[in-house]
Amino acid sequence: MSAFYDKFDYPSYWTGRDYEHKSELIAISSFLSRINSITNLLEIGSGYGRLTPVYLHRAKKIFLSDPSSKLLSQVSDKIKSKKIQIIHSSLCNLKQKIINKKIDLIIMVRVLHHIKNIGNSFQQIHDLLSPKGYVILEFANKLHSKSILTEIMKGNFTVFYDIFPKDLRSIRSIKNGTIGFNNYHPGYLIEMLRETGFTIVEVRSVSNVRSSILKKYIPLESLCAIESRLQKIFASIYFGPSTFVLARKK
Repeated sequence: MSAFYDKFDYPSYWTGRDYEHKSELIAISSFLSRINSITNLLEIGSGYGRLTPVYLHRAKKIFLSDPSSKLLSQVSDKIKSKKIQIIHSSLCNLKQKIINKKIDLIIMVRVLHHIKNIGNSFQQIHDLLSPKGYVILEFANKLHSKSILTEIMKGNFTVFYDIFPKDLRSIRSIKNGTIGFNNYHPGYLIEMLRETGFTIVEVRSVSNVRSSILKKYIPLESLCAIESRLQKIFASIYFGPSTFVLARKK
């Protein structure tokens, strides 16, 4: 059965998005520095291996999973390493695909916005992890600064307390069967992680200065330097459109 990303040119999507890409690498690299030892690492929704180089040197064995066979074939062409094992699977089937392996670190970036049952997904991640294993999780933040300003200008002052996900698809795209794209309340998801049995180690606000104007006039290196300083500072107010969480299984 084909996956949505079999029909979508995902590598081309990242053309012109160097700032967003490097902002995510900054967060992941910082989280990795807090983890002493990694034997088995699993990336869920690895796509074409965009993030793989940042953690390739950290683990002895790496599992790259994705429901898109097209993207996984691009990984094989892009990254040559004997430590990598490709798994064609969605999250719900991973326990049957990875047998007798406990994972020390799971990375899941730009995947959660496509998932409906968050609680079940968190439980599956919890079950895959070894005792005291880590997860690096990213999700689209519905409380980022631009979104809050927009809602307040509409007269919606309940935006801070609305825990339900916001589907960004248009009515037309929903009717056409386009894959879901949900923004989440960060406080709600973090609490769900705790209820599932995770301790929150660190939270980062990511892509804090994402702006077409800034990207046009400010060099990428300068934007990334600013981003690196702001991620922890802005984490408590969930300023950026993307939230990264480092959590550890209790």
